Amino acid sequence: MSTMADSKNTAAIHRRGLMLILSSPSGAGKTTLTRDLLQDNSLDLTLSISVTTRLRRTSEVDGIHYHFKAKADFERMRAQDDLLEYAEVHGNFYGTPRSPVEAVLSQGRDMLFDIDYQGTQQVLKRAPKDVVTIFILPPSMRELRARLERRAEDAADVIAKRLENARNEITRWTMYDYVIVNEDIQTALNEVKSILIAERLKRSRSDEGIAEFVEKLLAEA
Repeated sequence: MSTMADSKNTAAIHRRGLMLILSSPSGAGKTTLTRDLLQDNSLDLTLSISVTTRLRRTSEVDGIHYHFKAKADFERMRAQDDLLEYAEVHGNFYGTPRSPVEAVLSQGRDMLFDIDYQGTQQVLKRAPKDVVTIFILPPSMRELRARLERRAEDAADVIAKRLENARNEITRWTMYDYVIVNEDIQTALNEVKSILIAERLKRSRSDEGIAEFVEKLLAEA
């Protein structure tokens, strides 16, 4: 059974991959955790890349930051039910395409999502058995403010708005399977990895593979 902890070593027992969703208020550490998880090659995680109708910024690369689509193409994807979740933000549409996710999961590999609680609920409704959700909390509102200020990216009024939004998002913690308080980024990262390994080992993700393995096991002389 230990071979299932690493998706690269699933030859003995095949499992279906999972969708690992991280959500948090701005400044709680979700982006850093996502980056660190993807840099750990032993985890073999694939990042879900959203599609969007907004214009590409000069610093962005199509297919890496987003898949940039015309509005008509986005509407076609939505009409064909090829989006696991979607939302409109400031007049632009964002969504998660279904087919790349299904391709990864069917290979027994896992996909990492960086989406908010609204997107999380949509994905859960469409694929509840494939989803593992983690909500990241800051250790305190004071520390959250300090982290936002240290980024030196936003004016004071924008930071105030982010903190106001954070209070609303934090109340959604009960919607998630796991909650991690990110006081220390390395500790939080280790906790996320532990959750991922445990979820990979769930019998429900490997029922068919285990049944085939047991059949061969019992057939041995």
